[in-house]
Amino acid sequence: MREKSHTEQVKRWAEYVKNNPDWKKQLKPFLDSQIIMARRFYKKLSQTPKGREKIKLLKKI
Repeated sequence: MREKSHTEQVKRWAEYVKNNPDWKKQLKPFLDSQIIMARRFYKKLSQTPKGREKIKLLKKI
């Protein structure tokens, strides 16, 4: 079931990208905010006890 829905989602996304040349401009603010939030998370985590060790474990996954 997942494989079928995943394939359909990929096809919908490909069609959207093909028909909307400005898709990058629309998606950029969302992606930028995700990166900012991730950086804040890692910075805050690194300041906690054992935070650096947790980050190392997360990055090995």
